[in-house]
Amino acid sequence: MRDFEYSRAETLEGAAGALGEGASVIAGGTNLLDLMKIQVMTPARLVDISRLGELQGISEEGDGLRVGALVTNSELAADERIRSGWPLLSRAILAGASGQIRNKATTGGNLLQRTRCPYFYDTAMACNKRSPGEGCAAQEGVGRMLAIFGTSEHCLAAHPSDMAVALAALRAEVEIRSKEGETRHLAVSELYRLPGDRPDVETVLEAGEIITAVRLPAPMAETRQVYKKVRDRASYAFALVSVAAAVQMDGEHIGSAKLAFGGVAPRPWTDPEVEAALEGAVPSDEAFGKAADALIAKASCHPDTEFKKPLLRRTLIAALREATGLADTATGASTARTPA
Repeated sequence: MRDFEYSRAETLEGAAGALGEGASVIAGGTNLLDLMKIQVMTPARLVDISRLGELQGISEEGDGLRVGALVTNSELAADERIRSGWPLLSRAILAGASGQIRNKATTGGNLLQRTRCPYFYDTAMACNKRSPGEGCAAQEGVGRMLAIFGTSEHCLAAHPSDMAVALAALRAEVEIRSKEGETRHLAVSELYRLPGDRPDVETVLEAGEIITAVRLPAPMAETRQVYKKVRDRASYAFALVSVAAAVQMDGEHIGSAKLAFGGVAPRPWTDPEVEAALEGAVPSDEAFGKAADALIAKASCHPDTEFKKPLLRRTLIAALREATGLADTATGASTARTPA
């Protein structure tokens, strides 16, 4: 690990002011410290925001909730309001990492965690995300964990967060504060940039901006929520593919379907056309299969990720079967219903 300066912010204004070139924010540090140890990230200064009380806590905001950026993953997943009104978020968080990491990892940090692409982690290999202009070794390398949507010739890396996928399906917003003290709000899916020719620039955050909270909209009444994650191990593994689904029924028809997909893109992936195709449909394997086919038809695969297309198709169909009640969810289901 290289030498760096450390400062503890006493105020948000002080934190923003300290975020000059070469500086990084640290809170839980569950991803950043690992990357510093292997010199994938080498910040000249760490700005510790972990003591800022205004970034703590979960509070009611209108019919929704405001979740402070320093709320830990464990605290968020266990909150009774989350478990009742937004169970998809709780289930997605509990599907990620380990209990020890969730106790330390924060809401803001989870959104900003870096890719687990092996070429990003290996400093001996070319990586445009780590070193712009160096090349992308993954293009001709081994890559079961790579993305199949939103990629470019410069980067194939996938975003690793489970929580962000659930937040995208729930149509949550990110609250961002600038160094001038102004606040703006973005949809979670709008926080991230696709790689294009600058995969090193991963978000739309500007210099000095800090994520201060996540805002959850009002719960969708009588909505069945499902999070399905397929991975190599039963726990403590990143998604090969994941599906977050929040489905509201209108009699025998689907009233609305909010979907997001993980493990397959540089950000939580959404497809409004697939959602629109499901609205008004009578739940059936045929209808779900058509929606899944429309989704995977847009995939662009590395040779090692071709398997993700049928895997994502089956996972989406299974999630929709549970979320619409078409499947028997009595055993081993990851389904929850929000109250009326």
